[in-house]
Amino acid sequence: MNDPCIFADAFNFFMYDGRQVILPEQLHSLDAAEIAIPYMADGKGYPIQKFRDNLKYLAAMQDEHTAYLLLGTENQSEIHYAIPVKTMVYDSLQYASQVDAVGRRFRRHLKAGEGHGYKISPGEFLSGFRREDKLLPVITLVIYFGPEKWDAPIGLHDMIEITDPKLLLFIPDYRINLISPYSIPDAKLDQLHTSLREVLLFIKYSKDKNRLRKIVTADPHFLSVDRKAGQVIKILTGSDFEIREEEEKIDMCKALEDLKEEGRQEGWQEGRQDGIRKLILKILAKNQFSYEEIADMTEMSVEEIMEIDRSAAGQQ
Repeated sequence: MNDPCIFADAFNFFMYDGRQVILPEQLHSLDAAEIAIPYMADGKGYPIQKFRDNLKYLAAMQDEHTAYLLLGTENQSEIHYAIPVKTMVYDSLQYASQVDAVGRRFRRHLKAGEGHGYKISPGEFLSGFRREDKLLPVITLVIYFGPEKWDAPIGLHDMIEITDPKLLLFIPDYRINLISPYSIPDAKLDQLHTSLREVLLFIKYSKDKNRLRKIVTADPHFLSVDRKAGQVIKILTGSDFEIREEEEKIDMCKALEDLKEEGRQEGWQEGRQDGIRKLILKILAKNQFSYEEIADMTEMSVEEIMEIDRSAAGQQ
């Protein structure tokens, strides 16, 4: 997700229905550590630090004006049942950090004499934030890389028991921005322009092998999937297909066929071993041959024959 093309694609998909409003070259990576120093009753500052997955600065022209935004992602391989609070903390720390930076910058200007002639009010002095100062908006996008339906809260109100609508009016609801493959129609995923589409589509049907095979074989995009996307698919879905060192693009159709053939081979091998075991049990039941003779006939070790005999005796 740190790749600017993938990052921009995710936000364009979620915010603009796939229109290419945010361009990769407009994004600049920032330190993903969110640090703020809230002041307690004793006046002392206590640093708090949290680490986002990704944070980027955007400067883009919108409606004839330049929009400055901070965009962050939280990548979830598992459902997080407190994600509204988690993202709220990240965003709050980012805003607190901006307020602190503005205050420190203004105080430096005052000390250097650059603020000469500006009359600061007691409220501005106390907050370290002037009347005309502004914050950069922060938008956090949660991306769930799992096939299950997202059944966790999507807002702070979902995490509290109060249902009285009058009371809820006084409790700000912090709702998350969520991408979850399960709830996105396949046609909607076509609004993605990078390999993020193939990743989310594969994940969506990873638990339904028949449906997955039909979708992958019918979609030409899966004939040439980026290596990184293939690695993400392999890790997140537990698919044991091979990715060769020299491959920059992966044919997911072939990967699925290789897995299918491997499954057939494993099934044949398991069936063969089960057949040999049944044969050995029949020979042992006749009490006509020694362990050594049976081992020679079946090309198995004496220890394996003895283990089969012991396990059969234990089941009787």
